[in-house]
Amino acid sequence: MRRRWLLGAGAALAGAGWFLWPQGAAPVAATLPRPTGPLRTYHLGHSLVGRDMPAMLAAMAGHDHASQLGWGASLRNHATGEVPGFAVENDHPDHLPAETALAGGGFDAVVLTEMVELRDAIRWHDSARWLAHWAGVARAGNPGVRVYLYETWHRLDDPEGWLQRIDADLSRRWLDEVLRPAMARGAGDIHLIPGGQVMAAAARAIEAGGVPGLTSRRDLFQPGDPIHFSDLGAWLMAVTHHAVLYHRLPAAAPVARADGSPADLPSEPALTRLQEVVWATIRRYPETGLSGTPG
Repeated sequence: MRRRWLLGAGAALAGAGWFLWPQGAAPVAATLPRPTGPLRTYHLGHSLVGRDMPAMLAAMAGHDHASQLGWGASLRNHATGEVPGFAVENDHPDHLPAETALAGGGFDAVVLTEMVELRDAIRWHDSARWLAHWAGVARAGNPGVRVYLYETWHRLDDPEGWLQRIDADLSRRWLDEVLRPAMARGAGDIHLIPGGQVMAAAARAIEAGGVPGLTSRRDLFQPGDPIHFSDLGAWLMAVTHHAVLYHRLPAAAPVARADGSPADLPSEPALTRLQEVVWATIRRYPETGLSGTPG
């Protein structure tokens, strides 16, 4: 159950950009004004970011982007330079070294994510500390930068259940053990991109027969792969990022992978329905910073 907003003194603080939560919990970042132009965007993460999703997002938004990736890399790995698969995953023209890129201040939005298994990341990689670290690096370079935490998902064959993990982990892990403690460390506002919540909502819509031509959550994943998204899953996450970053859904346009080849996507009615799922889902979470209505 989501906590209720405090009234009274909390309302006064909300005007200053913060909300108070009961029992000394960390605040929630204030809503953001809708961007008036493209946001040069930096992605720091692993294969649930990948190359294709940021490229699709950049094409939708008309913005420049760069990234640093690894194999299952944690935020701590990126800070210490111990990134598994670094040479392979960053062998592309959109790679920029994270510390240098963010310290230079050339980015308007920075999207960070943590490794999964998330419980291991929290216990052994001190997720909140390193989320705060990267937010600090980004803000030292550009005090006005928008910082986001991209919530992802676990394996389809997770013994606790894929949907069950997504439903439970947003509050108990991503928010209460990563995002809010990072903000409590003085990291400033960190907003949420609820990727896992959108994946779950899309899977439920598909399996309820509500998305033309699609039948299973497996449609969102690569064949035989229990965690990495298909072209459709990458597109869905690109739409989710766009909706949160720009406070609106992207215009319909041809979609390509990072290498320029066309993405394998279903019919336009299916994509339109999934866009509706994205918007309905992200609007549930004040942590996204959304304001107003979609453009």
